[in-house]
Formats: sequence, C-alpha cells, structure tokens
Amino acid sequence: MTKLGMAINLERCIGCHTCANACKLQNNVPMGMMWNRVLTEGSDVIDSAEGTYPDLSRNYLPIACQHCENPACLRVCPTGATYKDDKGRVEIDYDKCIGCRMCMAACPYNARSFNWEEPKRDPDFNYGDARVAVRPKGVAEKCTLCKERTDDGDKPMCVVCCPTNARIYGDLDDPNSEVSRTIKQKNAHVLLPEQGTHPQVHYFN
Repeated sequence: MTKLGMAINLERCIGCHTCANACKLQNNVPMGMMWNRVLTEGSDVIDSAEGTYPDLSRNYLPIACQHCENPACLRVCPTGATYKDDKGRVEIDYDKCIGCRMCMAACPYNARSFNWEEPKRDPDFNYGDARVAVRPKGVAEKCTLCKERTDDGDKPMCVVCCPTNARIYGDLDDPNSEVSRTIKQKNAHVLLPEQGTHPQVHYFN
C-alpha cells in the first residue's frame, strides 16, 4: 500500500510563492485561480505582518489540498466524482463532477476552486504538462499532487521548484522514507486535527 504525502518546513518557507506558480504552470491552472496558495498568518493580505508595531512578525503558511485519509469532500460528493486513488491521493473525475460544489462547502481547508466561466489563460493556450486534463466550465478542481508526475515516480512540481527545499515528499506508509522520518523526528502537526480528516500534508518548524 502506498500513501503519498508531504511535510512542509515552515521555518524554511520565505513566502516567495514559487510553489504556487510552479503548480499553476504545471497543471494548466486558469487565470484568477490557484491550487496552491501561500497565506500570511494573522492577515488576509499577502505579505502583511502580524502584531502591532514595533512588535511585528511575519509567518507564511503554504496550503493546498491536504489529501486527507478521511476526506470530508469525498463523503459529500453525490456522484462519486471525488475519490481516493491507490496511492492515497484525493482526485476528481471531471466527467462525473456536476458542479454542485458540495465538496467546496465540506472542505475545512478551502482547498478547491470552481470554474464559474470558461477558463481563461494568458497566454491564450494550454500550458504545462500535456497529460494534465483540461477542466471545463462548471467543475471543481484542486491540487492533484501532480498526479501525472507522481504516477511516473517524479516529485510534485511544488517540491521540485521550492528554492529553500521546504517541502519533503514521499510515501507515508514507508517508515524509512524521508518524509516519514521527518514527521516523526520533528513531531510534525496537521492543520485542523479536530476535523478528523487526517491530512497527509504535515507541517513542522
């Protein structure tokens, strides 16, 4: 059994958004939409500071689909469009998606986007990996853990492109993998554990 996941070193994250842009290009994500986001903790504005001058701090939180073991999105999907595959990833069958957005309402991580209009791209053509499905108007979409790459044994593009090597990717079911060892050694945590979704993305400092 394989359970792909990730550990993110928050001390190494510098808020450069390289992961978000690498994800966008790899996966042909339309304008006005991001699968992978870098939030600034304590603020709704990118690159703001937390606190009151002169006691200010700035901390970043990269976030995308958490590829949960017990995904809330899967439980509410009425058509089976959302599913867990044999590598532990949460994926979407776009042919089955009816655009009800129940998955978006259920996800506690706000990790999905919706194509309200015909997707627009600049430049005006599909970019990135040609194997990535082109999503039409009226479907939900999100991080796939770069399914096309990881099916071939490669790392997700956000991991490859991170300039500070803040992301560690691998098989969580392999106790000897770098990601499993890091999660154990660093006592890594997950987001919103009280939701009971058991994310496969972990964070540590």
